[in-house]
Amino acid sequence: MILAKEFNRSHFARDSDFTLSTNSAQPPTIVQFGANSPLELARASSLVVPYSSGVDLNCGCPQSWACAETLGAALMEKRELVRDMVIETRERLRQDGWAVGKEKDMDNPRGKSVSVKIRVHNDLRKTMDFITTVLGPEHNRHIDFLTIHPRTRSTPSSTPINAESLSILASTFGDKVPILVSGDVFTLNTLPFSSPLLTPTFSTKTTTDDDKRLSIPKLAGLMSARAILANPALYAGFDACPWEAVETFMSNVARCPLPFKLVLHHLSEMCAPGMGPVKTALLSKQERSAMMACGNMVDLIDFLDEKMPRGMGVLGSDGDGGGDGDGRMAGLRRDR
Repeated sequence: MILAKEFNRSHFARDSDFTLSTNSAQPPTIVQFGANSPLELARASSLVVPYSSGVDLNCGCPQSWACAETLGAALMEKRELVRDMVIETRERLRQDGWAVGKEKDMDNPRGKSVSVKIRVHNDLRKTMDFITTVLGPEHNRHIDFLTIHPRTRSTPSSTPINAESLSILASTFGDKVPILVSGDVFTLNTLPFSSPLLTPTFSTKTTTDDDKRLSIPKLAGLMSARAILANPALYAGFDACPWEAVETFMSNVARCPLPFKLVLHHLSEMCAPGMGPVKTALLSKQERSAMMACGNMVDLIDFLDEKMPRGMGVLGSDGDGGGDGDGRMAGLRRDR
């Protein structure tokens, strides 16, 4: 979540919070903002959409600092404000010349999306009222898709998501807007629900012959937060982070540098036990401590070069594979 107000006012915030590859193969990317002002969200969205596929308003963050600023989950009590924010943002993007016609502009090279992520209330009727207000008229709804995290603002993340609430909301609104789910998406074969709309992509992962999970037929997609940080290969079907993901991450870092502390943070998550049932880790606790003690990128590359398995293919200096067999990170060291 990027704070829209700070993003608008500070080039330091823009430089640190928004880094995107210039690779032509860049996949569709949605930028999520925290905002409580229609003007601030519209301005921030106007800044990022030339480099992204759309923007999302976070109404789900439960952290106390965010709620104290009327951000995140605090917005679940401000349905009219959320509606006004998405309406003004869509209008700003339209005025900027972007295609914001929802489904009809999905294949338009200038097509952009506006979406919202929410939590649920203890009284699900309040959530239904919230969604109805934010969606607007059926013939011209205000958002392109809706992501639901089926926990309340006060529900701890250690408590399983409320799949029944998700099922009710998806059944009620799934024909009006694409519904995604966030929460407990740790591995594809341990999802606490199933949906035929997911099977074209995850058919071998989300269904079994004796599947007893709650079926949510109108669910359109998945979103992961903590789990994707620990295992960026989650949607490739890996139950735990593989060394190949570390290699890919470091290859990208070598070509699009990130702040060193941020690189260490990502690696510490990727090399630790993941969020799913598989608790194997790429590095032991002691090894992760040693990695965090690296003072610069060269030391970090040397450290990883010693730890990564041999015989798995070495990055060449051009990043296209091959190499001299002296370690997987040899090519990255030469790049630096």
